[in-house]
Amino acid sequence: MPVEMDRARFEELVADALDLIPRRFTAAMSNVVVLVEDIHEDNPNLLGLYHGISLTRRTSNYSMALPDQIFIYRLPILSVCRTEEEVVRQVAVTVVHEVGHHFGIDDATLHDLGWG
Repeated sequence: MPVEMDRARFEELVADALDLIPRRFTAAMSNVVVLVEDIHEDNPNLLGLYHGISLTRRTSNYSMALPDQIFIYRLPILSVCRTEEEVVRQVAVTVVHEVGHHFGIDDATLHDLGWG
């Protein structure tokens, strides 16, 4: 049975997951916002999504751009977890995975590193 959790508690878990990222990396994050959404309309099974131009692909022409967006999707994460402890772990994995994309790390490397 999926875990039930209100949005406020889920957002706390996302903030806690961001706190797991070493300070030297969070200090290097630039022009990015992390958002919690209930579900991705086109892909309802998606747990997270990075939308933007990774730091490794930005050039000197990168300016006046809207912030990149990291989406963490609450309902799909809750649906794949059976306990709150599993939710905590899955949120952490999803957040780190999407932040990794902000740094230009591809899916294969993130999987090899254990971040989904």
